[in-house]
Amino acid sequence: MAILHASNLSQSFGAVDIFANISASVPNDGKIGLVGPNGIGKTSLLLILAGLAAPGGGSIQRARNCRLGYLPQESASAFVGQMHTVYEEMLTIFAGLREQEEKLRQMERTIANGDDSEEMFSLYGAALERFEQAGGYTYEVRIKQTLTGLGFEGENRHLPLSHLSGGQKTRALLARLLLEQPDLLILDEPTNHLDIEAVEWLESALKAWPGALLVVSHDRYFLDNVVNRIWEMSRSGIEVYRGNYSHYVQQRQERWERRQKEHSAFQERMEKELDYIRRNIAGQNTLQAQGKLKRITRELKAYHAGGLPAVQDKNWSQTLQHLEITSGEWGVAEAAEALRTLPLPQNRPPQLHLRLTTTQRSGELVLRSEGLTIGYPGNLLFRAEDIELRRQEVAALIGPNGTGKTTLLRTILGELPALSGQIRLGASLKVGYFAQAHEGLDAENTVIDELIRHHPMLLSEARNHLARYLLRGEDVYKLVGMLSGGERGRLALAVLALQGANFLLLDEPTNHLDIPAQEVLQEVLENFDGTILMVSHDRYLVNRLATQIWNLADGYLQVFKGPYEEFVAQREATNEAARAAARAAAQAQVAHAERSAQGMSKNTRQQREKALAELEGQITTLEGQAAHLVNALQAAGVAQDFDKIQNLSIEYSKTQHRLEHLMQEWEDFVHEQ
Repeated sequence: MAILHASNLSQSFGAVDIFANISASVPNDGKIGLVGPNGIGKTSLLLILAGLAAPGGGSIQRARNCRLGYLPQESASAFVGQMHTVYEEMLTIFAGLREQEEKLRQMERTIANGDDSEEMFSLYGAALERFEQAGGYTYEVRIKQTLTGLGFEGENRHLPLSHLSGGQKTRALLARLLLEQPDLLILDEPTNHLDIEAVEWLESALKAWPGALLVVSHDRYFLDNVVNRIWEMSRSGIEVYRGNYSHYVQQRQERWERRQKEHSAFQERMEKELDYIRRNIAGQNTLQAQGKLKRITRELKAYHAGGLPAVQDKNWSQTLQHLEITSGEWGVAEAAEALRTLPLPQNRPPQLHLRLTTTQRSGELVLRSEGLTIGYPGNLLFRAEDIELRRQEVAALIGPNGTGKTTLLRTILGELPALSGQIRLGASLKVGYFAQAHEGLDAENTVIDELIRHHPMLLSEARNHLARYLLRGEDVYKLVGMLSGGERGRLALAVLALQGANFLLLDEPTNHLDIPAQEVLQEVLENFDGTILMVSHDRYLVNRLATQIWNLADGYLQVFKGPYEEFVAQREATNEAARAAARAAAQAQVAHAERSAQGMSKNTRQQREKALAELEGQITTLEGQAAHLVNALQAAGVAQDFDKIQNLSIEYSKTQHRLEHLMQEWEDFVHEQ
């Protein structure tokens, strides 16, 4: 059953059409990833589906009483005028529960003061049941778990909302949405302001999400771990694929190949029909040829308007009416021209139009370090395990922001000295560097002038080269400083491709790239004949390319020789081993206490054992009494003996308080040993 259904949605701004013919449904258990090129209108569609913007056309049906939650890409304007701390803001979500809790305390005080009315006991029992079923005993734990998972630990939970950065506000808003648990959660780039640990926590939270999810993300690894459907968005509609991102890539290729075959078969059939019409339109079979011309006219018009699915629809009259196709006939020449200009199937997978080529082969040894420490005078960033990188290997340098990853790249380039130790580069190396901030580009130059500044060439050659990186037409005359992040990234890659480097240093190469551009870059790097060292938070790219993982954490760079998935598996095994060690340490502490007890005098040990046994006996007795009182209360409730209920409630309360006191005594006693 669908929690939301969109039918023929369209949107435009002025004379510019953003998208049209968007029809799709969100199932109750759907976890959907929305993908498509930048600028296709994904954010506009999310706003429409969330009810925050009106569509230009079409309609939306939502399930009755459906609660929606929406996370924008940027939340700098969130929480304006609110004076709460982060934790206090999360508590407001459970204001109703906290009111229930206070009413329960008031009822308990009233009962303790002697109110034995039937109405009071009835109200108290119903209120207690509602409180428990609504999560009254777990909401504070949920708040702490969610805030910790999203990076609000310790004192950060008590930061005033007005003091948060834009990224922190986005994380706080995400925490609030997760705690509110709407029926449909709509997220626009939720991983933008999260480190790897927070992303992995969010993945776990969304895997267990009880409602529906619709998420836009450029993080392909995240989509692989979270979603079970992909919506691929284009100007003309949405294509639905079942499975995660990797399944989508495979199905998309298969679907495209099938459509190519169907397109070729249709084209071949039309050519045969047209050949028959040409030969018979003026002969003895004129009527038959004219009939065929009418039919292929309808089919060609339908194909031009709605693609092959429109032709395959058996209900011609409705298809033609829906696509607003006129019923006028074509001549042979018009039909031939329509066949010649037949559009290719839509949603073609990204194609490879570029290649990074090397101008010379490097030596087998590309990079080696010994006793390396990286940083600045008076500021040690990290120490490194000895490194060896060989030809055609791919090393991925990963770790939190600010740990020194870019500083290591600059040290390898010779721009900064190592604090100690040495880095040795191999023979016949030609190094190419892709900077995260694209510092090597002159913001005052036009795109085409900047390319020619790095690599002198004819204007026509420069335009052809830039076109491979989707910098075409008037875009080549834009100032570099006016380009978007994705456009600057593509220009930097265009410059890098002409260097002929055989050792690439890449600092966040997929930043600001949409998924189609990421796929193209991935294929380019997979086919690169040299060696790569890349800094990247793109786990999908790292998983596909890396043969070594350089993990930088806690001031130390450790080398793992193997792919990313094996690194993650080893890390999880190490973490589990650490947890097991902690459990063993706790057990050892208990054993030590037992040995210490054995070192006491026999008389002292006997006295302590006797005292402990007596204490445990009292606890067992009270637990039995508490269980008996619960049964008695249930029986009194059935019999509606309100005097007895009152007396039993008071006795049960006293028993529970005594039991809690004895349990604390027992814990203190055990720890003393």
